[in-house]
Amino acid sequence: MSLSPGHERRDRLRGLLQQDSGPAVMVITDLANIRYLSGFSGSNAVLVVGVDPSDDMIGTDGRYVDQVAAESPDLPTVIDRDTLAAVLAAVPPGRIGVEGSLSLADAEACRSGGRDVEVVGPLVEGLRTVKDRGEQRALERACAITAEAFTILAGEMRVGVTELQMARRLEQVFGELGAEDRAFETIVGSGPHSAIPHHQPGQRRLEVGDLVVVDAGARVDGYHADMTRTFIVAAQPEQWQAEIHGVVEDAQARATAAYRPGSDARDVDAVARRAIEDAGFGDRFTHGLGHGVGLVIHEAPMVSSRSTSTIGANMVITAEPGVYLPGRGGVRIEDTLIVTDAGPRILTEAPRDLRVVGE
Repeated sequence: MSLSPGHERRDRLRGLLQQDSGPAVMVITDLANIRYLSGFSGSNAVLVVGVDPSDDMIGTDGRYVDQVAAESPDLPTVIDRDTLAAVLAAVPPGRIGVEGSLSLADAEACRSGGRDVEVVGPLVEGLRTVKDRGEQRALERACAITAEAFTILAGEMRVGVTELQMARRLEQVFGELGAEDRAFETIVGSGPHSAIPHHQPGQRRLEVGDLVVVDAGARVDGYHADMTRTFIVAAQPEQWQAEIHGVVEDAQARATAAYRPGSDARDVDAVARRAIEDAGFGDRFTHGLGHGVGLVIHEAPMVSSRSTSTIGANMVITAEPGVYLPGRGGVRIEDTLIVTDAGPRILTEAPRDLRVVGE
């Protein structure tokens, strides 16, 4: 049997568990971490990774008997509706490591029988920050679909179309182009709503002269894309609209270029923040510059003024500065990129100018 990517990833986790006299086994319930380490994509699972590889196993329930065999062929399986209890019964005695996200009820279950339970740091999340070639291929495909879908949507935007209609149309195009699903709830904010960073699309209809912020992504093989562009409807931009778009476009370009292996995430955030502050809109950039992207849409590393992360090669991260003027409108430009030794490689490659749509 050929070894799956999950096998090599479990070995890397095993090496971390062996350091500092860590727990003999780690019980993992976070579904993204389970998929990363095993390949299993079902909605119910418990994974065990031991210092001794013979302790590795995966548990799920009867709905997924065939799926777990296909997706995790190199792991012994436990099939039981009460999955955690069944897996714990098969775990050898000794100290158990658990994730910090474990619920209190599940933590109590792990302590049953007098076991010692140790909450370990975000070990798997740390491994997930660096993307292997297989992960990069999935992300490249998700981002390519996203960029193409944005182009199609821009050609269909018209005065009178609602935000919700545009959001649903974009998600339909994702599927038509081969995505398995949207990466997250699509954001479409028009007119004054474009000044709300995470506006939920509603029944507002596009009007002439509106700024329209579209933030969305496709998902492929479990991996997420993230992209934002700002458009203007059926009119040339007013001076203030062109001004803030130019500021954001410049800040985004500067920050993107700053993504280099070894750079401090706070310093990269500061590059964008300084450009926006120098233009007089510092208090209108109200969120961090970016975040990691992978099996979860927002994952480590986070890139903000409070970040403690160091940027590494083969991390996949966003750069998404914005300027938001309440009651008037806002601009955000976002790309997903891979950090390489030669510099950042943008995956959501599409024009970033303030495109006029609906003419």
